[in-house]
Amino acid sequence: MVMDADVALLAELEGEAARLLDRHYNSTKMWHPHTMVPWSRGEDFEPDYEWSPDEANIPPEVRSALYVNLLTEDNLPYYFRDIERMFGKDGAWGEWVRRWTAEEGRHAVVIRDYLTVTRAIDPVELEEGRMVQMGGGKVPEPPTAIDGLIYVTLQELATRISHRNTGAKLEDKAGYDIMRRVAIDENHHFLFYRDAASAAMEINPSAAVEAMARQVIGFAMPGEGIPQFNEHAKAIANAGIYNLAVHHEQILEPIVLKHWGLADIEGLTPEAQEAQDKVMRYIEKSKRVAARLKDRMEARQAAEQDSAAA
Repeated sequence: MVMDADVALLAELEGEAARLLDRHYNSTKMWHPHTMVPWSRGEDFEPDYEWSPDEANIPPEVRSALYVNLLTEDNLPYYFRDIERMFGKDGAWGEWVRRWTAEEGRHAVVIRDYLTVTRAIDPVELEEGRMVQMGGGKVPEPPTAIDGLIYVTLQELATRISHRNTGAKLEDKAGYDIMRRVAIDENHHFLFYRDAASAAMEINPSAAVEAMARQVIGFAMPGEGIPQFNEHAKAIANAGIYNLAVHHEQILEPIVLKHWGLADIEGLTPEAQEAQDKVMRYIEKSKRVAARLKDRMEARQAAEQDSAAA
């Protein structure tokens, strides 16, 4: 349910949303999935076909990332439902929601076509996972418009990082180019939401900081409902594609602390000041945990290199 405070806030932000939408149109370019997929590498699937991981030279953890990334994109109708609920269907906000949905849908098309043509993932497992994921229809549901802006800012940036890091681990130019192209789109989405959230913070800093406490501390990459999500997420984290160290260094520090300047926001209510302190403590703890995680990962990688050289 959209609250009166959300309606008032979004109305006040309508001009900024229109400006950001125009910027998006001017800074993005049209591209077509069919031109990026290596169709010549495809062949028919016989009725008795059984997939084998030997068909594609992709490490299991990268396969996990591709699987999770695509199933997340597949859940787009439910994201559209909730984002339209938060931001409305009219004016610049409504136009943005539809544009965002169209661009995200293109990501699912190109990634699925690539995975099917190259046989990088078991097509039966992928389709069964899609049916389970969409049958559940589970997505984050931020309680307010400011919560929504903050959450999607973090989520779009996290998705950009995950797509780009996944592509970098693909020893295949076509796959790399596709994931890079998708990551570029996600970066444009992130910029829209980041700057819309910044404008909302200027209007109501206390509500924004309280929302930040809820969304930063409770943040998790979307994936609830994906079969074996925890196992895939662990593999993705261990590979350094997306983990707490990446999250802290590439999201919490540059966006929450520097761009939004959380520690320097003033004029807060007592409740918002408490929320501000809570987030700062959380980020400081995250920094320590991320450092330990990074040290362990580097030690493990060094040991694996030594073992391979022996």
